[in-house]
Amino acid sequence: MNALITDGRASLGIELGSTRIKACLIGPDAEVLATGSHEWENVYADKLWTYSLDAVWSGLQAAYAELVEDVRQQHGVTPERYAAMGVSAMMHGYLAFDAEGELLAPFRTWRNTNTGVAAAELTELLGVNIPLRWSIAHLHQAVVDAEPHVPEIRFLTTLAGYVHWKLTGEKILGVGDASGMFPIDSATRDYDAELVARYDGLAAGRVPTLSDLLPRVLVAGAAAGSLTDDGARLLDPTGTLRPGIPFAPPEGDAGTGMVATCAVAPRTGNVSAGTSIFAMVVLERPLSEVHHELDLVTTPSGDAVAMVHCNNGASELAAWANMFTAFSAAAGVAQSPDATYAALFSAALEGEADAGGLLAYNHLAGEPIAGLEEGRPLVVRTPDSRLTLPNFMRAQLYGVFGTLALGMAVLDAEGVGLDKMYAHGGMFRTAGVAQRFLAAALDAPVAVAETASEGGAWGMAVLAAYVADGAGRELDTYLAEVVFADAPITTADPDPADVAGFSAYLDRYRAGLAVEAAAVASL
Repeated sequence: MNALITDGRASLGIELGSTRIKACLIGPDAEVLATGSHEWENVYADKLWTYSLDAVWSGLQAAYAELVEDVRQQHGVTPERYAAMGVSAMMHGYLAFDAEGELLAPFRTWRNTNTGVAAAELTELLGVNIPLRWSIAHLHQAVVDAEPHVPEIRFLTTLAGYVHWKLTGEKILGVGDASGMFPIDSATRDYDAELVARYDGLAAGRVPTLSDLLPRVLVAGAAAGSLTDDGARLLDPTGTLRPGIPFAPPEGDAGTGMVATCAVAPRTGNVSAGTSIFAMVVLERPLSEVHHELDLVTTPSGDAVAMVHCNNGASELAAWANMFTAFSAAAGVAQSPDATYAALFSAALEGEADAGGLLAYNHLAGEPIAGLEEGRPLVVRTPDSRLTLPNFMRAQLYGVFGTLALGMAVLDAEGVGLDKMYAHGGMFRTAGVAQRFLAAALDAPVAVAETASEGGAWGMAVLAAYVADGAGRELDTYLAEVVFADAPITTADPDPADVAGFSAYLDRYRAGLAVEAAAVASL
């Protein structure tokens, strides 16, 4: 292992998630050699969710420094170069810069839902669903609102595109991340030229043409520049990291989730569960009509994908787990967060199939699929419900998948073929629990690989390795032959009792959305 690192044959992936920035170093066969991470949180300022750019760089430096220390501890060497690198981040949002490269407005993340007017107008204009969080919706909302900075915009990108730009000097995006900025033409693997022209006509005189604003699009495996002297010092202020390392195209967390679960071929799909939760299904054919519940995005290779994106994932579940951890400490039986999760998840297995009549809404933020402009986390029960710890925890886990199940029902009605769903994210670390309940929610087999908890940083490292040694192979072939050939994977088939129980829960969940709406209006 030491030679792999000192000879520069390992590949590095970095992902900026909603609550954690993580770095992952892998060898040529995709085994994890070292990791590093840094916790961070978005800030709600002036009614918008944001992160400061200072927080971006301090967090990246901290995560990278922790990875370097992990390499030293495990392998006794200090890395100076890599076979390739890549950066991924949460998709969508709004990072607008002027001609001098200065940020014109605070970073607006995917979590913001203030773009309703723009999204509706663009959906009608372009004939495809433009969700609230897409970059073009944020741009057009700023145009509609005549924000003072709009005439000065000269570059618009995502968080991954911004970090890549600063590390390499290249204004580039991977096609998967780009597909969350503006619709992609599946034939050209680039922005849809006809739709670009339509938008340029709509916004003429108010903002430069999109071809001048948006990053250049590249597919997985393409060379996307190399680490500059300034970029090396920015990531590693110690000066140890050497410039010249080749980069993969920067990708979004949806794309790295597809890679991390080997779900890039038609009839495969994946679910990524974190602060948000989303499902991706690679399509065999176009959908018959526009659905507001579905985004049309792409794999990192540019193949069409239907995406069900929910703004709210496991954050409310984590808040309850943190409270139980604190209770344990207060009771004099301190335990680690992992031990708390294991105990609570195990309890959920003992709950009634329908969660005993309990309901849990995880809506910390607005949720378009559920028709909510804002979120209000709630636990709701009727007088005859059975409030027990197992039922409570099953309701919380079901609640993570509730809005997702509403969106997936639309795909089912479209007749979209799906052989298996792959899942990844920290909530799948406790074996057999969240995976089992997700299988019930989707009524489909759900597979989890041992690498699933490594998540998007590992997936980005794989995309970097694909640049270094994937020549001549399609991405799905490379993943099947090199990355997942011997990977241990466990599959949970849907249990009929769980399927029936979740269905009953979802009926109550759908009816109870009126309670959520009332809470938003009243609290």
